[in-house]
Amino acid sequence: MLLLVGGWSLFPLTTVAADFDARGGQFFGVKKLKDFTVTTGAKPGEQVLTSREFVAALPWNELIVSWNADMPTDSYLRVEARAVYPDRATKYYVMSLWSSNPAKYPRESVKRQKDTDGDVKTDTLVLKRPAERFQVRLTMGGDSGQLPQIRFLGAHVLDNRVKLPPLPPNRAAWGVTLPVPERSQLAYEGGGVWCSPTTISMMLGYWANRLKRPELDHDVPEVVKGVYDKQWGGTGNWIFNTAYAGSFPGMRAYTTRLNDMAELEDWIAQGIPVGLSVCSTRLRARDRAPSGHLIVCVGFTENGDPVINDPGTRQRVRQVFPRERVAYAWAYSKNAVYILLPENAAPPKDRFGHWDSWTSHQRVRMR
Repeated sequence: MLLLVGGWSLFPLTTVAADFDARGGQFFGVKKLKDFTVTTGAKPGEQVLTSREFVAALPWNELIVSWNADMPTDSYLRVEARAVYPDRATKYYVMSLWSSNPAKYPRESVKRQKDTDGDVKTDTLVLKRPAERFQVRLTMGGDSGQLPQIRFLGAHVLDNRVKLPPLPPNRAAWGVTLPVPERSQLAYEGGGVWCSPTTISMMLGYWANRLKRPELDHDVPEVVKGVYDKQWGGTGNWIFNTAYAGSFPGMRAYTTRLNDMAELEDWIAQGIPVGLSVCSTRLRARDRAPSGHLIVCVGFTENGDPVINDPGTRQRVRQVFPRERVAYAWAYSKNAVYILLPENAAPPKDRFGHWDSWTSHQRVRMR
């Protein structure tokens, strides 16, 4: 039996396990919420949408939920998720509070949710015991009577215990460098901690040029205002950054995890740059404490070394780093990435279910 969610066929574990190799992670994408149960919220005019159970092809212990939404004036969105075990479900954990007006409604992550089942680490639900199923719940409201419109919902599950050998490289990406604009976070006062919004700014700038849509090109301080997480105390919340990037008409953005460098090469060969969450000290081969950092992979050399736009440098943003060093630095985040592309652009072939691999006759190839 298939479980249909928004046009996606989500296979039960008993069907998928024999035929599908998730290699430790799996992504679910929903473009329409027609199969979500709709109920009335606690506040006047509030609406609650609850998904059916998503069934993963692997036991997982980490979950990231992304969304792209049109947010009317003074509207808000509460994103929650819970794990479902054979005998019971966990509580619903708050993955995010999102708002069109953070001065009126919170736009922030939620701390102190830890219990005997797990905890939310800023943007990631981490379980103490693996599960195979999960549900997502969306609570929407606003002053104007107009509710947020969800254009896309994505969820990535990860079994962080899985260790796998690398895949063969995709040499179609070797010798390709995409013309992503180079921007340094250090060019701005207070920008020393703005690597994530600078990464998003560069990626939006690329699509602004590629699509001839100048309205997509936003300077770093503008992105900072759109992704700042008051509870986290900064701009590094993964799902806030992709929610901002995916808020522009015709664009889709989400956080997921790739398996290794070969899948990153798949995206570059398709003409799509990718944001990587890495450890800056590992990337620069420095003997210092680990430090999270965001960069953009814009290509590969003829020998397979990644070409990187590193916003943490003042003068030479574009650099080539050894392949092994980038892989080591990227492993710090368990290979987390920002994906940003037009809604009608074809992603690369998804061999292991790690991104939005549905098909549509309306999709066009970008290379």
